[in-house]
Amino acid sequence: PEVETLPNRLRVLLIERRSDPLVTLHAMVMVGAAEDPRGGAGTAQFVAALLTKGTVKRSATELAKAIDDAGGTMHSGAGWDETIAGVSVLADRKSLAFDLLSDILIHPRFAPSEMARYRKQTISALRILKDDPHYVAHTVAREALLAGTPYAHPPEGTEATLGSITRQDLENFYAKYFDPANTVLAVEGDVTPQQGLRLAEKYFGKWSGREAAPLAMRRAIHPKPMRGVILIQQSDAAETEIRVGYVGIARANSGYDSLEVANEALGGPAGNRLFFVLRTRLGLAYSASSALHCYRRLGTWVAKTSTPTADGIRAVTEMLAQIRRLRARPVSEAELQMAHHYLVGHLALRFESPNEIADHFLELMLYGLPLDSWNAYAKRIRAITRAGVLSAAASVLHRKDRVIVLVGNVASDAGKLRKLAPVRVIPLSQLDLGAPGLKKSKPPATADRAGNP
Repeated sequence: PEVETLPNRLRVLLIERRSDPLVTLHAMVMVGAAEDPRGGAGTAQFVAALLTKGTVKRSATELAKAIDDAGGTMHSGAGWDETIAGVSVLADRKSLAFDLLSDILIHPRFAPSEMARYRKQTISALRILKDDPHYVAHTVAREALLAGTPYAHPPEGTEATLGSITRQDLENFYAKYFDPANTVLAVEGDVTPQQGLRLAEKYFGKWSGREAAPLAMRRAIHPKPMRGVILIQQSDAAETEIRVGYVGIARANSGYDSLEVANEALGGPAGNRLFFVLRTRLGLAYSASSALHCYRRLGTWVAKTSTPTADGIRAVTEMLAQIRRLRARPVSEAELQMAHHYLVGHLALRFESPNEIADHFLELMLYGLPLDSWNAYAKRIRAITRAGVLSAAASVLHRKDRVIVLVGNVASDAGKLRKLAPVRVIPLSQLDLGAPGLKKSKPPATADRAGNP
């Protein structure tokens, strides 16, 4: 892709692709949930969600009608390190796409009625999710691993934080971080680079503002994992959700590709050890996998499965055995080749749609990676050796930083699991995602009428 910079410091990523009569625009502001203010978990996602819900000159209904009449789509959302708003239309309506995207990005309204609707919907969803063992296990594992960092809180917020976020909070967040100098506009599809640049200048060139505030993401962060075993007791659960996690690396770390290969061997979509042992050989689980979650400043590596309650301890034991094996001995040549073939062969499928193409190049911009990284991807992956995989796995899979999470009817397993590490048991009713230690604080003592506590 070509990259041009407008006088207001907005970078424009131009990707000409004439095979489909579509034009897709993505505006990426390089700020996300990692910059949520203290006590304001969910602010970034709140701001992102309301971008498409009304501007100074268009209501939410008018925005929806404009994009529907053009037969297009529009969306917005926030991740940990970025906020993205996108519009896709047929090529002959590309001027409308630039008009709509610039409007929602530069002139958001944050209407009180839309705030109330988003708040109500999100809190309702969170009340349902807090009883979902999969969500609880995933969230507890991440918070326990990344404790003490901006990545530890629930990015969608909590009932308490969502209830306290004001319109002024949204406006302050927007004013602090939404700035052309902190934004990349990707223009992809049936449009020449010259046309794309001209339209970007017309609709985004007048966007001005002070340079975005220095982001905390530029400072080093040091997690303080809640090491050990965390049991979330959910008495009515029929199965146990299990996570075994380790503090990982940032996306731009030079060891990322080797860890991708290591992850394929342990629990990737191709043939992997966790699936073979837990399902094929032992019949303990329907599925088992592992995944790298790598952000701008650090990440995690988490293995997961779910199993009948009676098999929870055995499943954990087998997962740990496979992790130790990966850390201690090189993968086989067959495993290495399978990982190579899957990652390289799957690459084309990651670039099928205009949205995917734009997203993958914005990913490179977000993490400061070379724009030809995808061109060289296959060569880099095939160059990774068994020794490289072993070294990468050993560098992350440290027992001292390990967190094991079980969610289900698991309190009775505490005694046996203490052989692995210290155990803490938290009843689901006392779990407070986003709170230090994950547990609800006790209410302060009160005094009776006689003054006795």
